[in-house]
Amino acid sequence: MRIVVTGASGFVGRLLADALLRAGTFGGEPIGRLVLVDRVAGAGRPQAGGPPVQEVHGDLVEEMETVFAEPVDVLFHLAAAVSAECEADFDLGMRANVDVTRALLDRARAQARSGGPTVRLVFASSIAVYGSHPDLPLPPAVSETTLPLPRLSYGTQKLMCEHLIADCTRRGFLDGRVVRLMTVVIRPGRPNAAASGFLSGIVREPLAGLPAVCPVDPGLRVALSSPRRTVEGILRVAEAVRGTGPGRLEGPLPVNLPALTVSVADILATLRQVAGDTVADRVTVAPDPAVEAIVGSWPADFDHRRAGALGLEPDADFLSVLRDYLTDHR
Repeated sequence: MRIVVTGASGFVGRLLADALLRAGTFGGEPIGRLVLVDRVAGAGRPQAGGPPVQEVHGDLVEEMETVFAEPVDVLFHLAAAVSAECEADFDLGMRANVDVTRALLDRARAQARSGGPTVRLVFASSIAVYGSHPDLPLPPAVSETTLPLPRLSYGTQKLMCEHLIADCTRRGFLDGRVVRLMTVVIRPGRPNAAASGFLSGIVREPLAGLPAVCPVDPGLRVALSSPRRTVEGILRVAEAVRGTGPGRLEGPLPVNLPALTVSVADILATLRQVAGDTVADRVTVAPDPAVEAIVGSWPADFDHRRAGALGLEPDADFLSVLRDYLTDHR
């Protein structure tokens, strides 16, 4: 079995690669090779005794021949330009999110047409596909049957890819599975260009002795998922057998990962509870209308039943998310 992870140097990509290496199997079968693809080096962290790792560095479209040099069985497509990048540069978002995804779909289709295995393609989408409009407000709890109405280029691009994957799956070109990620918190390391990046920064930076700015009203409610729960959800959807009944992936709809819904004030209060006043006081609230417009357009309340049928549950509370972070990143 040959498994490919795009965006493997990103935070979630690294965690997913590590989880696959630790397991050594996928769907009960041994992993023969794990191919980690990213524009930058350092995508993989091979572990002794695990499956062999192949790293591919460079532009994904240009490296497509290398990725598909041997049959691909499973492809986790995480590579993407993030929300604020896409809003600032429309062409960048279209290239990185839509054009690259279509190129992958074309290669997967060609592999199946030539008699190779049907690729199981797992696509990391986003809750940014949803948005509220005065003529079509969001329901109290968003589910996979809620009409997506993205308010940003990033969400529009993700939704375009979702529809392409669904049509390719309908036609039998590949087995596409779409996982809509919540905002993943707390991310270690440096801030990224995502509009939601401050949700990690207002915890990560103060714990490291650095000041942080909260660019939204603390009363804003957001939907979060810890890194552990996010990777668990991606793998559960990827490995699920299609069909009806508990633990099976039923129908063509995407899967919204379970969300922990909290206010930004809850996050700051938990930081104060755990780390004390000196740390919490390093956060300054300075609303930025541009950031508020982006993050505030995303829904905060979700119906978890589809994910729950796969055995997935949200994080219990933000305290557990913070404790996980302190355990994993002392």
